[in-house]
Amino acid sequence: MGGTIRRCWKMKKLMWAISILSLVLTAIVLQFMPDSVPMHYNLAGNVDRWGAKYENLLFPAVIHLLSLHWHLFAAHFEKKAAKAAAEKERAEALSNAKVLKIVGASMAAMFTIMQGFILYSAYMEAQVNASQSHADIGKVSCILAGAVLIILGNYMPKAKKNHIVGVRISWSMYNDTTWMKSNLFGGVATIIAGLLTIVTTVFVRSALAVVLLLVYILAATVITLIYSHKIYRAELSKDSEGSL
Repeated sequence: MGGTIRRCWKMKKLMWAISILSLVLTAIVLQFMPDSVPMHYNLAGNVDRWGAKYENLLFPAVIHLLSLHWHLFAAHFEKKAAKAAAEKERAEALSNAKVLKIVGASMAAMFTIMQGFILYSAYMEAQVNASQSHADIGKVSCILAGAVLIILGNYMPKAKKNHIVGVRISWSMYNDTTWMKSNLFGGVATIIAGLLTIVTTVFVRSALAVVLLLVYILAATVITLIYSHKIYRAELSKDSEGSL
């Protein structure tokens, strides 16, 4: 159990280290940028708005807010573990805290890498007053999102029954079996969605890649809901037969 606590602490430090890196990286790069840089691109990858270079500090601020979001949820489970009377309850709370920190660190890493591409593209375009993006931010974003989906899907089955992380609907929350099977299936569906996102993004335009990402996520969600309802009905039927 002590090993789990240490891993949770390390993951928390990693999440915040990545968040701080995004701010430090941006602050350094801004010193070499002209005052006006590209700030927004249309679906074709063309610059459609220029702005002050310091607007680039907004994204690191968002990354910090997201890290705080995951940090607070993880802290909730850590407090729950500290107050738990039973060892099983304590272990489940720590497991959920670990999952949240891994998800938080993964998202912080994804957005920090994305910020790196945004800064590179903005710097290069500002040097030559270009109208076209040097880096396909749309494709980069989709590939990174696909990677996060794979990580998320891998850890979904490790989450114990709770109201914050995992497949959290009345059907999956019915008992431990419906929770375990729903999240295992949902995890596999999410991994497949992530893999499909990465593979198809390589071969299509960024606008289509974004649409396909949303389609894959929607499909994984709907299929998981259908499966969860099926498992729920099966468990409900077992309980009804057992009560006769």
